[in-house]
Amino acid sequence: MATAVPAHELRSPARAPLAELIAELAPKTVVTDPAVVAAYREDGAHAPSTAEPLAVVRARSTADVQATLRWAGRHRVPVVPRGAGTGLSGGSIAVDGAVVLSVESMRELHVDPATRTAVAQPGVLNVAVKDAAAEHGLWYPPDPSSFEICSIGGNVATNAGGLCCVKYGVTADYVLGLEVVLPDGEVVRLGGPRLKDSAGLSLTKLFVGSEGTLGVVTEVTLRLIPAPEPHSTMVALFPTTRAAADAVLAITAGMRPSMLEFMDRNAIAAAESRLRMGLDPEAAAMLIARSDAPGSQAAREIESMAAICTQNGATEVFHTDDPEEGEAFAAARRTAFPALERQGSLLLEDVGVPLTALPDLIAGFDAIAADRDVTIATVAHAGDGNTHPMVVYDPRDADMHARAQAAFDDIMALAISLGGTISGEHGVGRLKRSWLPEYLGPEAMRLNERIKNALDPAGIMNPGTMFAAPSSTTAD
Repeated sequence: MATAVPAHELRSPARAPLAELIAELAPKTVVTDPAVVAAYREDGAHAPSTAEPLAVVRARSTADVQATLRWAGRHRVPVVPRGAGTGLSGGSIAVDGAVVLSVESMRELHVDPATRTAVAQPGVLNVAVKDAAAEHGLWYPPDPSSFEICSIGGNVATNAGGLCCVKYGVTADYVLGLEVVLPDGEVVRLGGPRLKDSAGLSLTKLFVGSEGTLGVVTEVTLRLIPAPEPHSTMVALFPTTRAAADAVLAITAGMRPSMLEFMDRNAIAAAESRLRMGLDPEAAAMLIARSDAPGSQAAREIESMAAICTQNGATEVFHTDDPEEGEAFAAARRTAFPALERQGSLLLEDVGVPLTALPDLIAGFDAIAADRDVTIATVAHAGDGNTHPMVVYDPRDADMHARAQAAFDDIMALAISLGGTISGEHGVGRLKRSWLPEYLGPEAMRLNERIKNALDPAGIMNPGTMFAAPSSTTAD
């Protein structure tokens, strides 16, 4: 079995013959301007990075990606694939001496209404796929909160979810085929515009969620579905977070809403401070639920959900059939991240548990916040048990920063103890890599490493994301 190349065999910036790559690609494809390169050091996680990447390659084609990976393989240069840079787990943070391989300029998109598919290059934004599908009466469901600015390539890399995945599923459920450039520069096509295909190993799914550690996705074939019925929306306020979590269990026991979102008091207050839409900042929790069931069934589902919330102690319940009014509450949920960033830096979690453990998970967040003396604001895709507790801290306060990091670790330990996962949709990245072995267990971790080493024996692909990075990129 091939093994990763030792750290001392990776090239240092001084020894990497960048001129060779510059000559091979079109003018301005390779960027070395320090001011431009600096903008590619971090991603949406905003984890401070002092790394000094060698250059940025702004690929415009699959051929550009091939040439870059072949060059990097020959010279043992680390490669950090990057899309829109909106990821929240540090999966596209630059490393010293690396080439940041950006696919943001690869934005070709074609919709085929006959097969209900879209073929998109990785730089296409999620919202562009939705808009193009809508022109044909079709819909692309995965909808991360950042859907207006995140890219399809990044969505595939992390297996992104969103607000409607409680009913419609995540990115992997809509990826029918991929074009992937492997670390040695070989191009492979996996899957295609077929709804059923059981021939061979499920390699398409292997690359979904692989976070740029196995290759670079250069084209995605996506499944589209008919546009749903106009939705009805219910909003309920609760005096305790446990009451809201209990209502979630009661709703999902008998119904399948098209959205079931949770916000705690801190998240509600942050959203209200930004939107000024009349949300009650004193409520301990808020649920936002939707039904897009056909005809009168939607009204019946909304009324049933409202009754369940009342039975579980909701102090106020409101529902509407006006899609625009309902969308305003979904906007409040989406704005929680940027609103909380106004209050300080965030350590953003993405832990999920089996639904029956959701009340204990949310209660555990409150206990951790009290124990570590930090603020934790929580939003959640409550209907599928995927939560986003956000630890808010002042980075200038070293003691608070340490307590925030301890709370971050406590949250992951809690999720694992409840039979949950350390990532439901954001990926492992660099921020959670140290927790992956504990979550997977030694046998599954070794299997992951065997697959990684088989496809990337030189260890150049996104080192430090999911898998341990070489300790140094400096040559002897």
